[in-house]
Parts: sequence; C-alpha cells; structure tokens
Amino acid sequence: MQTIALRCDIVFLFRSLRGSNMSIEYKPQNAPPRLETSARKSEASDTRLETSALKSATSARGSKTLGSRSSALSVELNERGQTTFSLRDVEEITGLRGSSARTLIHKAERRGLITRLRSGLYTLVPFELGRATEYVGDPYVIAREMCEGHTYFLSHASAMELHRMVTQPQFTIYVSSTLRTPPRSVHGHEYRFVTVKPADFFGLTQVWVTKQQSVTVSDKERTLLDALRQPQYAGGIPEVAKALWISRDGIKIPRLLDYVEHFSSGALRRRLGFLLELYRMASPAQLERLRSKLTSTYDRLDPTLPKSGSFHSRWRLQLNVGIDELQAIPHT
Repeated sequence: MQTIALRCDIVFLFRSLRGSNMSIEYKPQNAPPRLETSARKSEASDTRLETSALKSATSARGSKTLGSRSSALSVELNERGQTTFSLRDVEEITGLRGSSARTLIHKAERRGLITRLRSGLYTLVPFELGRATEYVGDPYVIAREMCEGHTYFLSHASAMELHRMVTQPQFTIYVSSTLRTPPRSVHGHEYRFVTVKPADFFGLTQVWVTKQQSVTVSDKERTLLDALRQPQYAGGIPEVAKALWISRDGIKIPRLLDYVEHFSSGALRRRLGFLLELYRMASPAQLERLRSKLTSTYDRLDPTLPKSGSFHSRWRLQLNVGIDELQAIPHT
C-alpha cells in the first residue's frame, strides 16, 4: 500500500509541475518502473495481429480439415509433385479399394479439398484457398492427364501459346494424341483432341508449365506446319501468319523444310512457300525446294473460308484472305 501511495504522489507531483509550465530533469533512477517499452508495445501489437490473422484464417477454412486418410493422400501427392490424380492413385496411396476409395474422394470433394475434373480424374485444391474456391489447376497438365497415359503432345493454337506466338489468350486446349477422345469442357476450358498416327510423333519438346510439371509440346517448326495444315485448330491463316512473323527470329528454316518432307501435302507446301516469300524469310533456293514438287492443282490459302478471291499462279493458291491484311502484320 505504501508503494502505491508513493507512486500516486509522484504522478500527482509530475502533473502539477507540467500544469505550471515547469520542467524537470528526467533521471532514470528516480523514475517509476516503465510498464512497457516501445519495442514491447510493437511486439505485443504484432502478436495481436498474428493472432487475429490466425483466427480469421481458421474461420475462413471452416470445416476444411484433413482426416488421416485424406492427409496421407494429400502429403503423398504433394511429395510426388502430382496435383492431378486418378482413382487408381487414391487406391494405391491409401490402400482403399472400390467404393471405399470413391467415398473418400466424395467426402474430400464436399469439404473442398479436391475438385472433380471428370469421372475418375481429380485435382488438389491448395489448402490456403479455402473450401469455397473452384480450383482446377493448370489446364495443360489436365490435358496431359486426360490422355490417360497414351502418347500425346500439345499442338496447334495451344502450342502457339506456349511458344508465345500469339497475343490473345487461348481458351481451347488442343491435344494431338493416338487416343480418340470426344471434346470435353472442364471449368471454362474446352479440350479438343486431334487424332494422329504414331509415325507423326516427331518435332516435339518439353515445356515447363509449373515449377514441378512439364508437358510435351510440338516445337516451333512443327507447330507452324500443323497450323498451316489444319488452320481450323489455330484460328485461321491470319493467326498462323502472325505466329510465323512473331517467331521469325527463332524459326530454323532448314528444319522447317525437312519437316515438310514428312507430310505428303501439296496445300502445306503452297501455304508455307507463299508466306515465307511474302515475309522474305527464305532464300530463293529454299523457296524453290517447295515449288519444285507442286502440281497444277490450286488450293485455298485458308480452307476455313469460302472459295473466293484471285488466283496466285506462282504458288497455285486461291487468295481467299486479303493480301493487304497479311502484308500489314509486320507493321502491327
């Protein structure tokens, strides 16, 4: 009680002096003990903020908690770097079979731990996103998994995007595969499968689409040839012409011409030769290599458009795309 009274007297005296506009010299040995330093105040404030954030995060997560089986599944998939998985993966990791594995998946889906992509194919939802988030992962990784282990490569407009040959985002994913699969739609992305022969698997490369996942993609030269052969999967000839011009410094013309020999397509030779000459990307000898095997038949420059326009005798093409539009590409 004496200590409390003494402190009250000191405070009263200090306030009285301040009220009289008087100053005193601060001496630590005479001052009462400080209850909290500024550093401690800052630390306490940080602790309160962290506690508040933790409470908010816990509240946001709600019932998104992991049971022992779900936890084992999530840990193993993350260690594998495998965010997209199948029912067979669940059975292998958890030891569950049939209906028991499907029940585990169903419960995990209801709690927001995974997203169903299609029957038998799922993707992990990052825990920090919360249960209400609709998460589907990388669309190119999903395309790979949809091939169910069959050989594949991302092609046409998708390969053009991965090689940065386009300026507009692509919402249709094109996959060339030996597997015959109908088009599928998964959470805003359309997946189109182009059936190819085993002999057509050449000119391929690997591209990393996440820190842990890579996909097989046609290289730049093969991508351009596929787009010229089937421009309906690449946005039409004007888009292919833009891709050719954008990638002009990275394209190897000798490789391009070697790849052409694999395809017995006169239309491909005509379209490629016409564009290479238009943009002055090939030598006369290289152009002659394409022209030497042309027949007298004419093809449309863009097979996705009606038969119209003038005829170009040098390359045996009907120019149903405005030449002015193509010539303007280098200036846009």
